[in-house]
Amino acid sequence: MITPPAVPLPPGLTRRYGGSAEGRAWLAALPQLIARCLAQWQLVPDLAPGSLPWHGHGAVVVPVRRGAATAALKLAFPHEEALAERHALALWGGRGAALVLADDAVAGALLLERLDAERPLQDVPLSDAVDVWGGLVRELSLLPDGRPEWREFGQIAARAEQWSDELPESWERLGRPFPRWLLEAALEVCQTRGAVGRRSGTDVLVHTDLHFLNILARPGTAARPGGFTAAQFKAIDPQPLVGEAEFAVAPLLWNRLAELPRSGPGEALLERCFDFSAAAGLDGETARQWAVAREVDNALWYASRRTHGGDLARSLWVASTLAGNTLDGLPAPQELPVPGASASPPG
Repeated sequence: MITPPAVPLPPGLTRRYGGSAEGRAWLAALPQLIARCLAQWQLVPDLAPGSLPWHGHGAVVVPVRRGAATAALKLAFPHEEALAERHALALWGGRGAALVLADDAVAGALLLERLDAERPLQDVPLSDAVDVWGGLVRELSLLPDGRPEWREFGQIAARAEQWSDELPESWERLGRPFPRWLLEAALEVCQTRGAVGRRSGTDVLVHTDLHFLNILARPGTAARPGGFTAAQFKAIDPQPLVGEAEFAVAPLLWNRLAELPRSGPGEALLERCFDFSAAAGLDGETARQWAVAREVDNALWYASRRTHGGDLARSLWVASTLAGNTLDGLPAPQELPVPGASASPPG
């Protein structure tokens, strides 16, 4: 049996996880874990000479082949979201999200169908991306049933109740990094959309990180007359929770801010919220509320890390704008950093 060549680790991944004992232990184990998966699934790396595997914030993805078939081998840093991912992908079964071809829970590995990593929805004009995103959300929004995977997911309403307790404490501990009215706007959302008053009868499986880079084209996808369709794309990296589908809209609103018009960017952001919501059959006002709460939570995470000033400004611009009163002193949205320029908050 021919031993497959060693797979190099991306420097960005080693920088991200080299700062903690747990991260360093995972990085040290990765070469052996990759070799184990290559052997047990009879895979060979499909990397061009000198190229590196793909990686996100919490995983490395190695393009592989098994005979003539292509796939993607994903190994995730062991954390709660990674454990839940395999269960969500199993429920979707390749409908609207990447299909799981094999699974090794002990290694934290998934063998996935290979999508076109060079063609994310990020590169599709927003006018076309609306219908693609909306169609995927409709496909991904499964109603709970009796399958055991449903027991593995957290609840969005429980997240809101947790924020009700944690956000005020964090805001005080961090020296009140933004006006109290914005904190109260987020807390009002948590109280109205939490366990009391939420529409539990319409709770679904929610991909909570469904931004433009987490939607990839299927291989060979080309624009048809009239633009792209949802059937030409699939989602990855779900960070799944169960609750109101409107929770999924927020990441669209803190991405691609540079494309907002210089004149009336706040109105354009709100229009984006309602347009994408409508395309998915969702309530735009509920989506706006959840986005305020999610961005206030993000803002406090960034405020707790001194190197994230630009990210904090972005979250404050989005949260305050959606809350109806853009804070003074912030850069224009076109000058704000894109998410992922540095480490992003979990969820």
